[in-house]
Amino acid sequence: MLEIKDLHSNYGEASVLRGVNLSIPEGKITGLLGRNGMGKTTLIRSVMGLTPPRVISGSIRFHDHELVGREPDQVAGLGIGLVPQGRRLFASLTVMEHLEICPRRDAPSGRSAWSIDRAFELFPRLGERRKHRGNQLSGGERQMLAIVRALMSNPDLLLMDEPTEGLAPVMVQHVEAAVRVLRDEGLTVLLVEQNLRSALSLIDSAHIMETGVLVYSGTALELKNSPDILQRHLGV
Repeated sequence: MLEIKDLHSNYGEASVLRGVNLSIPEGKITGLLGRNGMGKTTLIRSVMGLTPPRVISGSIRFHDHELVGREPDQVAGLGIGLVPQGRRLFASLTVMEHLEICPRRDAPSGRSAWSIDRAFELFPRLGERRKHRGNQLSGGERQMLAIVRALMSNPDLLLMDEPTEGLAPVMVQHVEAAVRVLRDEGLTVLLVEQNLRSALSLIDSAHIMETGVLVYSGTALELKNSPDILQRHLGV
């Protein structure tokens, strides 16, 4: 579904991604793991066409469309949704307003379209706070809103950048439950996550990034059973 080949991306003169090759299979949850500052968010931003960084060379193909050089709205229009690190909500907009202004595309064949009612079924807590503004929500509620906002465009591929960051354990469980629902529906997900326990409970395959390159690829089970790899690259 998504094929990244020999991708190099820079922040100014600083080289961050240094030849990344990654394949995201359809209908699976792919995990991108690694310590802080290793290039994971840079990869997500490069796929979405967000600047910075600047893609220097390489290819990002999605459904046979080359993404390098496209604007973020064009990338989203091709069927990629983003749950960004830090949520990126509008402080003055209500939950309902966040969802009402989302651009829509037709649902992929075989999957139900996302609606506001369906968003509130996934996260009933948001339905109870539908009139609350972004700055009136808890961290967990803001993360829920960031997730359903991305789903409203009916994406084929969902990029999730640190969705459990800074959340209380009970909110982490809510987010994990939602990701499992999406997995069961066959949505393709690229999950960037530092919470290793959470990631390994959700993903099908795991890739570890270190200083802008991938240093490990395998199944979640293989990684879970490789304490030397976990210690060497993730410090756990």
